[in-house]
Amino acid sequence: QVVLFFFVGHRGAFRVLGPSRSYFRPEHVPLPMDLPWRTHWSTNVHQYALIDPPVHPTYDLYAAVRAALAEDAGDLGDITTLSTVPEKTQATATFLAKADGIVAGLYVATVVFDLVDPAVNMTWQANDGDEVRKGQVLGVARGPARAILVGERIALNYMQRMSGIATQTYQMVKAIGCCKSTTLLDTRKTAPGMRLLDKWAVKIGGGENHRMGLYDMVMIKDNHHAAAGGIPEAIRAAEAYMREKGIIRPVEVETRTLEEVRAVLEVMDAADGASMVTRIMLDNMVTRDEDGGSVDVSLLEEALRMIGDRTVETEASGNVTLATVRDIARTGVQFISTGSVTHSVTALDISLLIDM
Repeated sequence: QVVLFFFVGHRGAFRVLGPSRSYFRPEHVPLPMDLPWRTHWSTNVHQYALIDPPVHPTYDLYAAVRAALAEDAGDLGDITTLSTVPEKTQATATFLAKADGIVAGLYVATVVFDLVDPAVNMTWQANDGDEVRKGQVLGVARGPARAILVGERIALNYMQRMSGIATQTYQMVKAIGCCKSTTLLDTRKTAPGMRLLDKWAVKIGGGENHRMGLYDMVMIKDNHHAAAGGIPEAIRAAEAYMREKGIIRPVEVETRTLEEVRAVLEVMDAADGASMVTRIMLDNMVTRDEDGGSVDVSLLEEALRMIGDRTVETEASGNVTLATVRDIARTGVQFISTGSVTHSVTALDISLLIDM
């Protein structure tokens, strides 16, 4: 028996199935591919930000930044700045790293000030992905003091979070550097409304992106197994749906035991090369020993031996930390996915010092 819980907010403010839009069916989702920010990114050279943002069909960076600014401004605007800083006052503001790390989010910070007031001029002295040191000047903003003060906190919030993600990702990628065939992936465990930016920061830190959302990969997880009646039933239903709809997407199946791995392999083998399964996730097959100082990867290794040389990718997930990631990579698994780089990130301390 499968029990699903749905929550309706105060007076129906939030509904899983709203009256005007369903998020289940792709034909109901608009696809504004020619978003102004994407056009600006693709038609201009940004020497300080050379790593392309992930692809997402609907994410609007300008709208996200405007929403953040509007949230800060409320109904009266920045009453402190409006009451204390004369309108024509000019200022210079310096972005300063207050900790060692990997800097990220410079383009997003530039967008913040552009939307507050295009008269603010940004000059960056670092690039996205640079390893920076405590006390290092990252860049300078020059222009109307009011605009710099209004945009200050929003720009720093984006930069600090993205830099924290990039830093943690870099540390993990560096830890598995001995295993060149293993790639570190993120997950969908991102801050709401920050999906693209969180995943962009992972790329800046040297990692790669797992699926962006629900639309770009079929991922059959344990709850899907249960709802469909089992792993074979879930795989066959997904393949039938994709063939009927003409959808071409990768298909990943989550497994938690050797028995579940065997069930996926039986479906694949029975299809005689026609299976649409492209990757098997080996979830929580890594455990920490009781002494806390070592990691047990024997179950993961056994699963990899079962899969053998079949034409399917392998991914390890669960109990992935900076202390365990190297041992996991040494098993030969192709991908390691971890949500910790985005859901448990420590922001990189960055300040903005303003001189009127």
